[in-house]
Formats: sequence, C-alpha cells, structure tokens
Amino acid sequence: MRKQKKKKQFEIIRNIRIEEMAAEGKCLARHENLVIFVKDVAPGDVVDLQVTKQKKNFLEAAPVHFHEYSELRIEPFCEHFGVCGGCKWQHIGYDTQLFYKQKQVKDNLERIGKIGHKPVNAIIGSEKTTYYRNKLEYTFSNNSWLTSEQIKSGQEYDRNALGFHIPGRFDKILDIKHCYLQPEPSNNIRLAVRQYAKMHGLVFFDMVKMQGFLRNLIIRTANTGDVMVILQVYYEDNEAVFGLLEQLKNSFPEITSLQYVVNPKGNETFHDLEVICYHGEPYIHEQMEDLRFRVGPKSFYQTNSDQAYELYRLTREMAGLTGSELVYDLYTGAGTIANFVARQCKAVIGVEYVESAIVDARINSQINNITNTKFYAGDMKDVLNDAFIAEHGQPDVIITDPPRAGMHPDVVEKLNQLKAKRIVYVSCNPATQARDLEGLSANYEVTQIQPVDMFPQTHHVENIVTLELKS
Repeated sequence: MRKQKKKKQFEIIRNIRIEEMAAEGKCLARHENLVIFVKDVAPGDVVDLQVTKQKKNFLEAAPVHFHEYSELRIEPFCEHFGVCGGCKWQHIGYDTQLFYKQKQVKDNLERIGKIGHKPVNAIIGSEKTTYYRNKLEYTFSNNSWLTSEQIKSGQEYDRNALGFHIPGRFDKILDIKHCYLQPEPSNNIRLAVRQYAKMHGLVFFDMVKMQGFLRNLIIRTANTGDVMVILQVYYEDNEAVFGLLEQLKNSFPEITSLQYVVNPKGNETFHDLEVICYHGEPYIHEQMEDLRFRVGPKSFYQTNSDQAYELYRLTREMAGLTGSELVYDLYTGAGTIANFVARQCKAVIGVEYVESAIVDARINSQINNITNTKFYAGDMKDVLNDAFIAEHGQPDVIITDPPRAGMHPDVVEKLNQLKAKRIVYVSCNPATQARDLEGLSANYEVTQIQPVDMFPQTHHVENIVTLELKS
C-alpha cells in the first residue's frame, strides 16, 4: 500500500510587527532578511505567524496569535467578515484604505513602470462605502461551509446554502445572511428565493457530483431604480422555475426584468446560452448625465454606478477633447466610454473582443441618438492593423481600458507606431498598467495620474493615466 505523503509542517515565527500593506491586499513583515506576506492582519499589529508557504526570497504566513492590535483597526461591520471572500479590508478605516490604494498606484508606477517621482493626484474616494455595487452573483450549494465553531458544536445544520464561494474552494458556499455590498431589494430577494426553494423541495446544486437543480442567482440593481433577477438552473423544469419566478414577481413588484437560463454545462458561465425573459423587459437601464445605457443579462457594466460616472468624467476630462478629434476607444466593452465622450469629439471608433458587447454598444448609441460612433468586434492585436487604420483614419486620441491582464505586447507596439498625440489609459490593475506604460515610455511621457476607488473595503483600485506624445 502506497504511503500517504506527510504534509510539511512550517515553523511559527513569534512577535512580528506588521509593517505595511502589500500586493493583493496582504500585509508585509520582515524576519531574518526575508519578506513575509501575511493575510488577515493590519499594519501595526504584533503577531505570531504560522508560515504557510516558503520560497527562496519570501514567506507567506497567517496570524495565529495577536499580541497587540494596530491603532488603524476598526470593528468590522459584517458578521461574515473573515470567512467570506469579499470586503477583506473592513477591519481598517476608509481613509486608511484610500492611503494604501494611492500608495499602491505610486509604488507600481515607480517600481514597474520606471516612472520616477511623478505627482499622483489625490485618489477620488467613493461617497458610498457600503451598498455600492449594482450586481451580485450568488451560488446555490447543498454543501455549505461550516465554521470551526459550528463543527465543534456537534449540532446538525441545514447544509443548503445560497451565497458566495469560500476563497480557494470551488465546492464550498458560505450561506449569506446579510450582504452589505448591494442595496435592497437584493438581500430580501435572495432570502425569499432561499426560503421558497426550501419550502418547495427544490434541490440545491452539488458542485462535486454535478447534480441538482438550482445553480446560480444574479441580481442587478440600476441607478434608475430598475432591478434585474436571473435564475440559473441545471435542467429544464418549467413547473419548478415558473413557480419560483411567479412568487418573485408577486412579492417584488420592483423587479423590472425577471429572467432565467437553463445551464447543463460544467460551469456557471452562460454567455453562449439563451436567457429567457419571464417577466418585464429583457434589460435594465443605467443613467449617466443625460445618457441611458441598456444593460442586458450578458452585458458588462461597471459594478459601482456612482464611481463609474466619476471614472468616465475624469477620463473625458483628461482626454482634453475639443470637438475635432478622432478617438479610438480600445476594449470599449458596451461602449460606455465611447458614447460618453462622443459629443465632445468628431468621431469614436470602438473595438472590443466580445461580440455581444459590441451589439450593446451600438444599441447604446442608437437610444441616445449618437451618430458619430462605430464599433468593431475582434481580438485587439488582430483588429488594430494597418488596413484598419487606413480605413478609419489616424487617431488623435486613444482611450484604452483593458482587462486586468493589461494590453498584449503587440497592441503596445501598435500604439507606439500610431503615435496618437494623447493616450488615456484606464486600468483596474496598476501593476499591468505600469508594465504597459514602461513599454510606451520611448514615445510617450506620463503627464497626469488619477486613482479612483471603485471598490471600498477591498484592495482593488482603478487608475487613469494621461500620456502625451514626446516632441
């Protein structure tokens, strides 16, 4: 019989003072010339650390005992804090969060982007620090996560859960009682769905055995008051689905778009599946200034509507448009930025990989009577070629808002060749943004840096950079 490999036991390091925030929301400490990345602590804490991972130049660790708590700490407001994977910075005040987000931007630009000592504008904080999201996705599971206290109690628990994945576990869902991320009726809808499902014996999904009925619940709440609910089930059962949706329709008249999707796949993505509208319209609307943006079940829209407006307003301002420019909007998504700046320039050409998003972008131009936009779908590095430039013209200004991975090296090289007089780079990942800026540094100079906080209680930060073509 094959012997089971014994799990390596790492040491405990005692009385370590946590120094500062580091990447991905972890904190940094030092011990015997080694950097230690630590989760679930705050700068100023003095702790004993259990090493969890050992590399040549650094360690990873978790706290096992606190000798002293940091003065930066505040009391977390959510009962799920420390177990749920969201809102990991609840234990430090919002001003402290903003300080470290701004520092993260500055450090990345200097260390990775080689942008020396450029002033960084004061970060734009979010007026709402709770209930700021317009979209949440909840997962059904018949195997809910139990805390160590629950396990020790020896009690029997209902293992059906509707909530969020435990970090690092695809098969474990934390049953959420109240979430502070999305305004009502989000919590009430989730609780009503869970109660109805249990009362009527609807089977919560088993992610290991890939069996069960209820899979996923998406709730979108727009700043116009529109509410979209999408129920995802594993197989077709109209009686069960219609019963639940009818209950929601009657209990929540504020739902303006009630939809469902049958998904027999091995994952919860449904971009390639039909979404069926049971009640109301198959979309909702978000408002930004006098523009309305249609958001369908598969549409991307920034998940903090209020801060999305600040982000796009600053992007438009930093683009310095006078009305005569040809603008290329790269990674345009549903055309939100393109349509938002269209009235301040001669024309906008938007490019996006996801074809359904381009359909949304064109619709958003139509419903706002915007006629100077054109949108194209395809891989950016393939679409943005010499023939495309020859057809649409040399851009005066380029706005680029890539995904977290940043821009492909071929796209960076193409921007160097195009030599637009100005580039405005919007990023949700200052590290990859800094890498791309370094790639543009031969031809462009960074002239303005503006962080924007879209996600309070987390380490994530957006950043806008203006680059001017060197003379």
